[in-house]
Amino acid sequence: MNAPVDPTTTPAWSALTDAASGFAPDLRAWFDTDPGRVERLSHPLADLHVDLSKNLVTDEILASLVRLAEQTGVAERFAQMLAGVHLNTSEDRAVLHTALRRPAGESPALVVDGQDVDSDVHSVLDAMDAFANRVRSGEWVGVTGKKVTHVVNIGIGGSDLGPVMVYEALRPYATAGIEARFVSNIDPTDMAQKTADLDPETTLFIVASKTFTTLETLTNARLARDWLWAGLSASGAIDGSDAAKTDAVAHHFAAVSTALDKVAAFGIDTDNAFGFWDWVGGRYSVDSAIGLSLTIALGPDAFRDLLAGFHAVDVHVATTPLERNVPVLMGLLNVWYTNFLGAQTHAVLPYAQQLHRFPAYLQQLTMESNGKRVRWDGSPVVTDTGEVFWGEPGTNGQHAFYQLIHQGTRLIPADFIAFVNPAYPLQDAGRDVHGLFLANFLAQTKALAFGKTAEEVEAEGSTGALVAARTFPGNRPTTSIFAPALTPSVLGQLIALYEHIVFTQGTIWGINSFDQWGVELGKQLALQIAPAIEGDADAVAAQDTSTRALLEYYREHREAVRSREE
Repeated sequence: MNAPVDPTTTPAWSALTDAASGFAPDLRAWFDTDPGRVERLSHPLADLHVDLSKNLVTDEILASLVRLAEQTGVAERFAQMLAGVHLNTSEDRAVLHTALRRPAGESPALVVDGQDVDSDVHSVLDAMDAFANRVRSGEWVGVTGKKVTHVVNIGIGGSDLGPVMVYEALRPYATAGIEARFVSNIDPTDMAQKTADLDPETTLFIVASKTFTTLETLTNARLARDWLWAGLSASGAIDGSDAAKTDAVAHHFAAVSTALDKVAAFGIDTDNAFGFWDWVGGRYSVDSAIGLSLTIALGPDAFRDLLAGFHAVDVHVATTPLERNVPVLMGLLNVWYTNFLGAQTHAVLPYAQQLHRFPAYLQQLTMESNGKRVRWDGSPVVTDTGEVFWGEPGTNGQHAFYQLIHQGTRLIPADFIAFVNPAYPLQDAGRDVHGLFLANFLAQTKALAFGKTAEEVEAEGSTGALVAARTFPGNRPTTSIFAPALTPSVLGQLIALYEHIVFTQGTIWGINSFDQWGVELGKQLALQIAPAIEGDADAVAAQDTSTRALLEYYREHREAVRSREE
């Protein structure tokens, strides 16, 4: 693996530094004097229409950004990823989430490290389809012979954020009478509330853990198993014997894991375990077997359409020149704002309630990928990296934090996402409610770009200090992403768009976007502190003074702990 290019030594970086010095964007003037700006800066991406014209760039700045991508090897590194080169250097792994959505029969076949990746992927997809069809049709039944009505996915991180986001986005496609729920938090409230109104006889649990050792997931899986046994025993469905309990688990649990020995030890029939590979990072895994709950609830056809949407964007990135390559351009804009204009956060604002979990999904994708302080060769980074991604859907955000974006002192680039046709076309007194909703989408990007001058405020009759309060500076950068409707394919396109934005930025910064060592330390310390929570004196003594004081507070106020000791 080649050493990363230091982007700050490239001619493009120098040109961008010069451009940022004294940079005074004026979107009003740029739009007034350049009638071709919108057409030039709007691009198709499969079914998406992406308008970059309200970003704070001139043609010269954009050309320098494209040269930065060329000089840091973005296209070459993307080709290496597609070919299975071990870009994940810290774990010596290929990075092949793009292989999860390659169509069957793609030529040439993808063989990596001597393994036929295409064959492996489609074998699992076919097995998922078959299992999902059995559940959806009622051929698969619970231990009492009843059809499954609820599937509960137990996972965390990428094994939860992806499936729950996709399910919420595509719920209109869940027409088979099967509802999906998702348990992730080790807080027992999560499991208790998600199962409170469920019938054990009609519930199927999916335990999603590649190694079948993840603390949170396995704890919740055991809680789910206890809930199942208790409910079936209470109703007389099973007699409480070991054999009956084993049979119940076999009828009500499936797994997404490659640790078949651990799956079997838990009681799950390994014929109902679906694997994935070490070249699939958790935050890139929703299109793998991690999507089993989606295949069941939404149907195999919808899941395959989702994969097709992913693949369409993969093809775009691999075949489109950088100056028209939408994910690359958006990644470059993020570099411009982060490294040259001082932006620290990035808002994602979907004007679609169905995408209410999309910003949370992107938080893991972007910040776990690019929140790094060393480059892929272990050397320190030479620039700021990563952005804080955040957002809320639609007009909810307008009544919460848009004030800061419009009139605050911080530069916050924002992506606006909207769909022409709604899932639920409702009217209010004969008026199309979705049209009113989209009027807000269009108004916000216009207001952020062009603002409102003091002269315009005064012309409306305002005077004195109120003029300044009602003046909007404008020049707040936005990208508008439009699509005809939120279909499975379009959702796949949106996810892949942001995956490749992340890739572009990571390449320019020279970091490994595919490991996540930053999440490990806290997990290790939690295992060390757990005995202290339970009263182990040596474990308590090993803690720092602040942690010991917090442990003491916990034990003083935890009623169950006190009552056991008494």
